[in-house]
Amino acid sequence: MAIKSFFLDGPAGRLEALLNEGRLDATHSALVCHPHPLHGGTMHNKVVYHAVKALHEFGFPVLRFNFRGAGLSEGEHDHGKGEVDDVRTALDWLDSTFHLPTIFCGFSFGAATGLRAACPDQQVVGLVSLGTPVSAEGRIYNYKFLEHCDKPKLFVSGSLDQYGRQEILKRLVAMASEPKQLVLVEGGAHFFEGHLAEMQTAIRDWTQKYFTAVRQAG
Repeated sequence: MAIKSFFLDGPAGRLEALLNEGRLDATHSALVCHPHPLHGGTMHNKVVYHAVKALHEFGFPVLRFNFRGAGLSEGEHDHGKGEVDDVRTALDWLDSTFHLPTIFCGFSFGAATGLRAACPDQQVVGLVSLGTPVSAEGRIYNYKFLEHCDKPKLFVSGSLDQYGRQEILKRLVAMASEPKQLVLVEGGAHFFEGHLAEMQTAIRDWTQKYFTAVRQAG
């Protein structure tokens, strides 16, 4: 299955995108969002790549894109505000192109930003948050909206994640509505160095549990 490179028409200009094309009989589409662009985050990040690979194994078409101001995407970084609209643009493109229920997956900044767009989107049926940031370099993240987000949610973080301390992350997950699952990868830091396989396993197991009509790619 091929990888297609193209641009989305975003609210602040063109957004550079890649699509891992799925099976003709795909039951879901997926979107994966990258970490903070001001700290080198792009859609080519290793965590993003491995998340895309895990979801693509189910035959899903999987979209990733560069937020405004990252890579070849136009516009300027908007500190997570305008980026929510970038995510909405990508979700709308998946819906109009494939007409399939969508699984959202975001890493770090991509999770904090994308969850805000994905939770209320009726086309989104599941949410994966990788390396969920709770505080980073003076930025404090608020996830109170998860109290009313009743879609299946998977949180995967390293037990040593410097931006998502266990005690705070556990309180966040406890606050979120059911269904939800927290997987702490023992010994993993924020970028899951040396533990990407465990992260992928968590995504695969959760996807299989909630979306059992899916047939894994051979």
